[in-house]
This record gives sequence, structure tokens and C-alpha cells, in this order.
Amino acid sequence: MARVLIVDDDPAILEILHAYLSGEGHEVLQASNGHQARDLLPRADLAILDWMLPGVSGLDLAREARALGLELPLLMLTARGEEEDKLRGLDLGVDDYVVKPFSPREVVARVRALLRRAGVRHEIRSGELELDLRTRRATLAGQPLDLSKLEYDLLGTFAQHPGLVWTRERLLERVWGPDFPSTARVVDVHVTGLRRKLGDDADAPRFIETVRGVGYRFMEAREGGEGG
Repeated sequence: MARVLIVDDDPAILEILHAYLSGEGHEVLQASNGHQARDLLPRADLAILDWMLPGVSGLDLAREARALGLELPLLMLTARGEEEDKLRGLDLGVDDYVVKPFSPREVVARVRALLRRAGVRHEIRSGELELDLRTRRATLAGQPLDLSKLEYDLLGTFAQHPGLVWTRERLLERVWGPDFPSTARVVDVHVTGLRRKLGDDADAPRFIETVRGVGYRFMEAREGGEGG
């Protein structure tokens, strides 16, 4: 499962793409204009952008995403099929194009290919820990883990990016959302609860390591099944 952001000012397009992509097991985020999309882009694994948006265009969003260092795949929906327009978008970091009118199944296939190239996985294994991102199931040593939605979202975020250091602020934005009225302390509370369910010792972690003064990171599994 990936978190896919759809940005389009046409409600019918939002509705049909939401139905097809959620049917693939993805979590779908939606925005009807570029201003809403700006807040959601850092939370997405892939974004589908309409070129001709009111105010902030899809091309503007692609430019801003790359300027911020966001490496998520970008798929542009556009009625502009001319080669010059496509080259302009590719120069700004757009990964693929679908020209309107389009087949929703083609969009799903393009999304699948982009996520595969980006290395987004549906099943993750780290030692005795296994996650199925499509069904949102997690097991440890073959036993199901009883995780809350936030705990699972945290674990999925960590496990999809082993070795990457996440600040508390970035985790708040990614898991809780940019408008969530809270402080970084809530991240510590939920990480502590997640560690407890994982049987993870903060002083000798197998899975989630504290990076002092910064945040947390998920540890690569060692040979023999232990975290690393």
C-alpha cells in the first residue's frame, strides 16, 4: 500500500481515481486546488497532479516539490499532449504523463509502475517482524500485533524507510497531518507504546532506535533475524 495524493479540480475525476486506487489497496489523499495540495505533498508516496489547476498549477506544484527535496514520483494529468509541454514538465521533475481523456486503469498501471521503480513495497520483513501494507496486518514471530491506527501508521512509515532518521516534527506531519494541533511530545508517547508492543528495549533496540536530539530511525535487520 502507498499513500497516493490526487490533485484535481474536477470532482468526477477525484471520485473515479479514488475508487480505482483505493481498490488497489492504496490510501488516497485528495486536494481540489494547489494550496490544499501543498500541505499534503510531504505526506504522500506519489502524487497525481492536474496541470491546469486554478491558482497554483500542477507544474508549479512539481517545481515546488522538487525545490523542497521531495523525491516522490509525480504523475501529471493533462490535456496538453504536445511534446514541448511534456519536455517542460520532465525538466521540472515530472516522472510520467497521462493525457486527458484517460482510462482509470491506465492511471492505475502507471501508478503501479512508478511505485515499483521508486521501491515502494507492499510487504516488508525485518527479522521476525512482518508487515502487509495492503491489509494493514503486522506480525511479530508469527503472532499478530494489536496496533492502533496511529501505531501502525508509525510502524509503516519507519519500516518503509529503514535507516532514515525521522524528526518528531516530520513524523507529526506525515502520520498525524499538518493541521493536527499537537506537539512533538505526542510522537514520543506513541513510539513508546509501539516499542512496548514490539518488545523493543529503548536501550538495546531491535527495531526503533532513538537518535538523540533528532528523532527516530528504523533499524535494518541483521542476519539471523535480529534488528540492526
